[in-house]
Amino acid sequence: MNLSLSRAVLLALMLGVSASALAADDDVVAQLNARLSALDANPDLREQGAYERLQAVQAISRYADSKRSERDATLYVAQRRVEIAELAAQNGATNRKIGDLDRTRNDLLLEASRRETARARQEAERLRVQQQIQAEEAERMRQQAEIEAQAQADQVMTNATDTQQAKLSAARQKDASLARQEAELVSGAKLPKSSFNADGSESFPLAVSVFETGKSTLSASGKSTVQALAAYMDATKGAKMRVDGYGDKQTPGARRSAALRTALIAAGVAKARISDGGSKGTGSKTQAAVVVVTL
Repeated sequence: MNLSLSRAVLLALMLGVSASALAADDDVVAQLNARLSALDANPDLREQGAYERLQAVQAISRYADSKRSERDATLYVAQRRVEIAELAAQNGATNRKIGDLDRTRNDLLLEASRRETARARQEAERLRVQQQIQAEEAERMRQQAEIEAQAQADQVMTNATDTQQAKLSAARQKDASLARQEAELVSGAKLPKSSFNADGSESFPLAVSVFETGKSTLSASGKSTVQALAAYMDATKGAKMRVDGYGDKQTPGARRSAALRTALIAAGVAKARISDGGSKGTGSKTQAAVVVVTL
């Protein structure tokens, strides 16, 4: 009876130990799986170390299904596989960040190179235009000197007042011609034809095509003409400009003159150098506005 009782107690103890061991094993498996789940939950790590994570899952499964005699060995392998999976994920994330930084650096270097090339091209173009303007200015000065010398010679031989007026007018027209060439070169657009008035001022009639049909809004050709006129003013130092508008009830001339003045100021003509003459009458296809330049 005592022997049977002893065996029963021993069996109960063994069963208790086995239950405790199984519970401990379940906790270990849960902890290892939780570490892998943490990798899946991290957006920076979930796509890294997929192969190592698969090996870790398989090692945990082998540990859970292993015999008691194999528990220690399979547990060691499972723990190492989980650690390797964690390290592989961290390394993968780090390498990806390094790759992103390298690509960003390369993009920045490429953009800097493009900007430097663009600046160099702009500087070369600026120097080319400047040299051409200087050459034209030298030619203008030479021609101006010739005109002045000729004017002095003619003044001795003819009536001083009439001759001087004629020469000044010729010089004005010559200057205007050079200024026109410079303005068209700088702006890349053609100036409208002009005529000189008795007071020495220069008039530029603008056709109706300068404005959009039935509107006071500038057309594409009108904007190009404005750029050329602004460059002409820049080349004609000391000159002033007046804008006169011509129109009808649908498109009053005052609106056209105001739109032109606003556009010329936006193109770089100083406000003090340009005035609005308002409406001057009924317009036509060849005359929707007139720009008058005076020295």
